[in-house]
Amino acid sequence: MRRRDLLLAALAAGPAGPGFQLVDVTGPSGLAFRHNTGGFGAKYLPETMGPGCAVLDYDNDGWPDILLVNGQDWPGHRKQRSTPRLFRNNRNGTFSDVTKAAGLDVEMYGLGVAVADFDNDGFPDLYITCVGQNRLFRNTGKGSFVDATTAAGLGNRQSFSTSAMWVDIDRDGHLDLFVCNYVRWAAAQDVFCTLDGKAKSYCTPEAFRGTTCWIFRNRGNGTFEDITARSGLFDASSKSLGVTMLDFDQDGWPDLFVANDTQPNKLYRNNHDGTFRESAVRAGVAFGDDGRARAGMGVDAGDFRRTGRESIAVTNFDNEMMGLFEPGANGFSDRAGATGVGAPTRTRLGFGCLFFDADLDGHLDLLAVNGHIDDTVRNLNKGIVHAQSPNLFLNNGAGKFRDVAAEAGREFSAPKVGRGLALGDFDRDGDLDVLITTNGGPAYLFRNDVNNGNLSIRFRLEGRKSNRDGIGAVIRLFGAGGPQMRMIRGGSSYLSSSSLAATFGVGKLSVAERVVVYWPSGRVDEFKNLPAARTYHCVEGEAPRALPYR
Repeated sequence: MRRRDLLLAALAAGPAGPGFQLVDVTGPSGLAFRHNTGGFGAKYLPETMGPGCAVLDYDNDGWPDILLVNGQDWPGHRKQRSTPRLFRNNRNGTFSDVTKAAGLDVEMYGLGVAVADFDNDGFPDLYITCVGQNRLFRNTGKGSFVDATTAAGLGNRQSFSTSAMWVDIDRDGHLDLFVCNYVRWAAAQDVFCTLDGKAKSYCTPEAFRGTTCWIFRNRGNGTFEDITARSGLFDASSKSLGVTMLDFDQDGWPDLFVANDTQPNKLYRNNHDGTFRESAVRAGVAFGDDGRARAGMGVDAGDFRRTGRESIAVTNFDNEMMGLFEPGANGFSDRAGATGVGAPTRTRLGFGCLFFDADLDGHLDLLAVNGHIDDTVRNLNKGIVHAQSPNLFLNNGAGKFRDVAAEAGREFSAPKVGRGLALGDFDRDGDLDVLITTNGGPAYLFRNDVNNGNLSIRFRLEGRKSNRDGIGAVIRLFGAGGPQMRMIRGGSSYLSSSSLAATFGVGKLSVAERVVVYWPSGRVDEFKNLPAARTYHCVEGEAPRALPYR
């Protein structure tokens, strides 16, 4: 073949690499942050856990902003003042720290965050999980937040809470709150653990008793009631770190999957009356392939095979590969090894994980951030290191994955002590950018530059009878490439919350032939022939309004 023909063939095949690049824009964006674990040598368990992060549009200007959760110094060992940090999107690739002006300049030992409009006033509110008292911050709609914890009936609760999620369990239009709690721990009752018989090390969760998750029902008047006991969710043996929502039995009601650390995972089936039935063992998601409980950390659900049913991804400890539970006729089966996800994750300790279409080809990919507990792990001489590279599994469209993290960008694939992970389109160009937090280190913002010519279509929901954010809604998109689906979730990953807008990659298709929105209220809205490269603002019961990306 002549040189000219080779060149033409290369151009026709598209750019080399995975079809996108994740470019580190942390410095230029102004996202200056460093997580404070509070560590002073005592090696308290919470120091290994955080922080989480969130993508939200707190001022409703149409541009995603960033919240980074932070820890603080332990009592008696104060060296610095640290608070969560809110960064406002300046719409030009940079962010400004507006923490103080927003009323969030508050010290707390924060771990996770869940974002949603719990009072249906049109502005996103924050629930920050902590060691100690969790906090609910209500958005005033004027660029600031007020602490509504006590007024909402959520005060006077000391806990070691991790991930949280907003979910309308009874589909009454008011978002309820699910909170993961880890173990019973307090500094005064800390346990001495050691790896070498001499120096103190961070303990594993086996050293502490478990504790139940909580669920709070939204009364619709700004207050909540604790329905944990009567809901069927009370379980004092749990050691919960991650939670996601899915409709695994496809009855239109939200079910809950909880990732537990060294305890069986839980799958709570919604009984349609404010109660749940635990079904993890029957469904095949409680244990790993070997029949043992693993160290579940982060979790997400997604329809990566485009069958209309979602699979569940769970990150685990090193020597325990990531779980990828696929639905079948008789429940779920762990297909991590068969899909190519298992082997690359066996030597990693995973935390945040999310399904998303990185290259906009219409097939969900899978991203996980990794990092070990303590830098002394290097002394164990088993090939495990503290800072670890992320895994970015590209879906080949036939149910197989290939890790392309190294191809996606040198800075992106560099080892980190990864924890939180969230997604949002910060530059509004149609693809999803990546926000990562690290334990005791900086946060990273990676801009996604899709270079293969693929397009996307995005939907931002606004409920009327349903909750304002449309959390729990399912969107199905039909076109020449086959069906796709997304569920709107008020939390997932690990300690983190992503943008609530649903982004579909459509490849080279210029039009979505048919889109169906199944609202939590039971209403179904259907739209036809929607041009791609648009965001559609879909108000329940109304025709969608097309908005340009920029």
